[in-house]
Amino acid sequence: MKLYQSIGPNPRVVLMFLEEKGATIDRAFVDIMTGENRQPAFTALNPFGQLPLLEMDDGSHLSESTAICAYIEEKFPTPPLIGATAEERAVTNMLVRRLDYDVVAPMTTAFRGSEGLPMFQNRLRCLPEAADGLKACARDGLAAFDALLSNKTWLAGDRFTLADILLYCLTEFGKMVGQPTPDDLANLKAWSERVAARPSATASLDAKKGVA
Repeated sequence: MKLYQSIGPNPRVVLMFLEEKGATIDRAFVDIMTGENRQPAFTALNPFGQLPLLEMDDGSHLSESTAICAYIEEKFPTPPLIGATAEERAVTNMLVRRLDYDVVAPMTTAFRGSEGLPMFQNRLRCLPEAADGLKACARDGLAAFDALLSNKTWLAGDRFTLADILLYCLTEFGKMVGQPTPDDLANLKAWSERVAARPSATASLDAKKGVA
């Protein structure tokens, strides 16, 4: 396997997932700031031009961070970060789906239409006219997950999962792009501190870590 990685919240999800697994695979860094991911050499591997990208054992390529993590879970099943049973996997996948819809999509789309507009306006369709509303939608999503965390250690209860990794990487990204976690979401703040204390949180900060 070979992972093509870059800066950004979605590549960090996979890096943090790998750190939690203690798994080592080949890695390459792609510079999205200069648009390297939009050049023919990369779009030949991923026509969508997005990171992260995983070259699988059979030589084919897999994009989308959560799909990559699902593949890694199959290859490195211990410790389980999606689930060891059908029921656990179902709960994790439910949480990831809700996060994608309620937090990830509105937060990242809002960024591309506001603080990130200079970078993205010539690369893809941006929605500056919708940015404020999308930021409000992301805050609503965060509030819902704050409520879910009441009396829970992790989103799935006592299991640390891909859902926690996804939410953590996105909320950390939000802090850097004008979408910090609201101060009144006490459960989410305490949960974030617990995640930040994990070695994988620090190790995944370096997007060039492990690159030959």
